[in-house]
Amino acid sequence: MWEIPDFTLRQLSYLVAVTDAGTLAAAAAQLHVSTSTLSDALTELDRIMGTPLTVRRRAHGATLTPAGHLVVAHARKLLLSAHELARVLEGEPGELVGPITIACYPTLSPTILPPLLHDFGEAHPRVDLIMREVTHDQLEGRIESGDIDVAFVYETLVPGNPSRERLFSLPAHVLLAVNDPFANRPTIRLEDVTERDLILLDAPPSSEHTLSLFRERGITPRIRHRTSSYEAVRTLVGRGLGYGVLVQRPENPASYEGYPVVMKEISPAVRPVGVDVIWSSSHAPTPRVEALIQFARDVEWPGSRA
Repeated sequence: MWEIPDFTLRQLSYLVAVTDAGTLAAAAAQLHVSTSTLSDALTELDRIMGTPLTVRRRAHGATLTPAGHLVVAHARKLLLSAHELARVLEGEPGELVGPITIACYPTLSPTILPPLLHDFGEAHPRVDLIMREVTHDQLEGRIESGDIDVAFVYETLVPGNPSRERLFSLPAHVLLAVNDPFANRPTIRLEDVTERDLILLDAPPSSEHTLSLFRERGITPRIRHRTSSYEAVRTLVGRGLGYGVLVQRPENPASYEGYPVVMKEISPAVRPVGVDVIWSSSHAPTPRVEALIQFARDVEWPGSRA
């Protein structure tokens, strides 16, 4: 028979809240308890654990001791399991219930999110799908902390060491206005467009990838406009203000304004860019997250057949 520990889930939740908030006052406000209540709970938890877990200074907030870091890492998993246990009783046997926070790069979201939010959402109506559009640098720490359950990203380096699986791959292409002088060419050499105006999708990691394609061939593009909007690139290209280099391949052959654009393969062929689904490697995904990952594996993604 297992021995019941002296600490409580409430005490652990207080410790995690202080860790995330940085100060007792901020954590107390989020938890709707007094600062003294929070402080007393942490002091009692220190006593139970037999060692200080935090260093609390009035002017510097609260920081974790080495023991505190260890306890918080285990506490997060315990609290997640406790929440999942409570949710098991909310649904019918086999029914998926609860939230899934999905992160997606902005350039991938028009392709990835619709089937997830619509098709998976219809199949599992009691799963609350929460979407977050994040850039490459905004993912740091958010998968392993549990803030984000699953993310859809390009294969480039992602902070941390998450579990991952390849969904599909696409090579970059050159985007042209339909009346562009090069629009009738079967393929486009990057060397042939270096003296022309590039509309750069200036959002990581897309910008780095585009510029690397030119750099690998020893050439430098002439950038006329930079935009963090995928649709803005297509719109400016449709207007004839330059060409674009993009990865995603929407079914719509026109820009946001309705100007037709054409996609041309790059010659010589460039290495395809992988699109991955990633999730935490520090704790097992919940059944609903596992179901979402399996759903993503089974989708025939638009444009994935290059």
